[in-house]
Amino acid sequence: MSKNLYVTINEAKSGKSAISLGLMELLTSTIKRVGFFRPIAHVHEDDSPTDVSIELIHGHFGLDDDPESMYGVSTVVAEDLVAHGKLDQLLETIIDRYKAYEADHDFVLIEGTNYEGVTTAIEFDVNALVARELGAPVLMILKGAGRSVDQIVASAEISRDQFKKRGGDLHAAMVNLVDKAHVEEIRAELQERLTEQGIALLGVLPQEPLLAGPTAREIMRALNGKILYGEEYLDNVATGFSVAAMKLESCLERIAPGALVITPGDRQDIIAGLMASQISTTMEDISAMVLTAGLSPAPPIDRLIRGLRSIRLPIFSVETNSFDTATRVHEVKPVIRPENKQKIDAVLSLFSSYVDPAAFREKISIEAPEIVTPRLFLHKILHAAASNRKRIVLPEGREERILRATEIMHRRDLADITLLGDEERIRARAAEFKVDLGDTRILDPVRQPNFDDYVQTYYELRKHKGVPLDIARDHMADPIFYGTMMVHKDDADGMVAGSITTTRETLRPAFEFIKTAPGISLISSIFFMCLEDKVLVYGDCAVNPNPTAQQLAEIASSSADTARSVGIEPAVAMLSYATGSSGSGGDVEMVAEAVEIARKLRPDLPIEGPIQYDAAVDAGVAATKAPGSKVAGHATVFIFPDLNSGNNTYKAVQRSAHALAIGPVLQGLRKPVNDLSRGTTVADIVNTVAITALQAQALDGK
Repeated sequence: MSKNLYVTINEAKSGKSAISLGLMELLTSTIKRVGFFRPIAHVHEDDSPTDVSIELIHGHFGLDDDPESMYGVSTVVAEDLVAHGKLDQLLETIIDRYKAYEADHDFVLIEGTNYEGVTTAIEFDVNALVARELGAPVLMILKGAGRSVDQIVASAEISRDQFKKRGGDLHAAMVNLVDKAHVEEIRAELQERLTEQGIALLGVLPQEPLLAGPTAREIMRALNGKILYGEEYLDNVATGFSVAAMKLESCLERIAPGALVITPGDRQDIIAGLMASQISTTMEDISAMVLTAGLSPAPPIDRLIRGLRSIRLPIFSVETNSFDTATRVHEVKPVIRPENKQKIDAVLSLFSSYVDPAAFREKISIEAPEIVTPRLFLHKILHAAASNRKRIVLPEGREERILRATEIMHRRDLADITLLGDEERIRARAAEFKVDLGDTRILDPVRQPNFDDYVQTYYELRKHKGVPLDIARDHMADPIFYGTMMVHKDDADGMVAGSITTTRETLRPAFEFIKTAPGISLISSIFFMCLEDKVLVYGDCAVNPNPTAQQLAEIASSSADTARSVGIEPAVAMLSYATGSSGSGGDVEMVAEAVEIARKLRPDLPIEGPIQYDAAVDAGVAATKAPGSKVAGHATVFIFPDLNSGNNTYKAVQRSAHALAIGPVLQGLRKPVNDLSRGTTVADIVNTVAITALQAQALDGK
């Protein structure tokens, strides 16, 4: 099985850094200790004291490695050694440094050179020789922009032959930057033709405009600019640039979406007009504004800009004139840095959509993992959700975190999302945050043709409780009630809410008319506890304070089903302070009774109890306390006897073991509805939607 992979290119600007980022995401979701190494790194440049690729991978993945250990030699050293004919010394240094680094890792992704600088003429040789000496299979990234399939295949064949001449082996290829409209047909033809040449095709990725441009921050740094307004928006991506020096009306006609606009600092008319255009719903959003010649807006324009609260636009000034500024902007290279969340999400979305993780592992000969890291677990649930997309409704359509999560889910094709609320206001809100919702469906409840039907359905379901028709209508105008009714009526497969709504408000309609699943009398919850090398299920840690034996058995049944819905095979431990008959007392007897009920309720499940936590997780302890048990020592689902022990234990494990706790995930409902905390993050929302989708998938065919 492979322990490393060498990623290289045969020409500059092939998108190597983006590919490395996506590959690291795949690798870290499969392998515990993954490293990243560059044989030759740009670590002594004046404008980038740290190699950009190392900075990105180290920062985004939170690697424990010292960045100084993650490269062989600097470009300065490499160029000096090459200039003095010391190629052997260069290779020896790289190999020695790599071997020292490799010793602490299970797998190392090696990123080759950039094909820029004085060593370009021999870079192919260096990459081929280093890959050969390290015994690393080579993945060649081929540029697809403006290329026909014949040209791409020819490039692959030439690279393969050149590697063979140097004793190396071109194992696989990825094609990047192809026309998005033709990805599938290009992939199908390349798959056949490259396979004939003995080259495994790992993926074909389309061009992504967000990755083609630098951020406003990078441009400002390159131009030695001074920020005037909107410093917090300097990570806006410039997908192009234009010089605005003509009449205002002509400038407005030529604004391209995402453009960085360069204009003289004394053109008050253009500055004011462009600021107004950003408020307008009929004009394109720009990414940034550069004011040239060292000039700043006049006091009235300054007051105008500072009084605009909804403009999310950085404006900075530079000393150069407009022509020189445009020339220098054109020379700024786009890179991906750890803080560029929008770019990182775009890369990971591309990989999620166009690269099959199982095929990648097979073709690179990476063994399927026995351990389950938090990253692997999250990758698995996101991939599983995307493989069978479900319709998830998010009622809090105007909330910023919901919008940002929706953009990520849209890019990753994670689910078919429906936002509730006034469409014009939601899209304006998204534009304000520079969020791309794409073709996400947005529904205003009271304007939907089915609104009256929903009102009548709710009235019929609740009239026995004295709910009149006018109150039913008021309730259905509430997005939470409407979204829940969508789930009830099979117009959605699940709902997620709670970012700005209390738990009581979120769950009330679910309790009222979705109700519990057959054979289940109560709603309960679990947390997915993502430890360093495995994921456990804890229930109930959030809902039921003092469950009865019958309720505890139902919680065990529901928790096992929730575990199975995300690919965790349930082995259920029903916890107590005694194992088997080693202790006595009312609490132990209650758990023992719950175990008997649970076994009758779910004869298909391995269930053990009463059992102590140590016997449930430690095989050595289990051999003494519960010999012969099918659960003891390797339990995956832990049922706590009450909320006090469950809630405290999950928090203790979360804090002491630095575990990622995902939840609470609600269970027991006929159809999935999940509650977010009001302190939820964008990542929490994405993960909760994925889990909700998997819960919905588990109901297919039932």
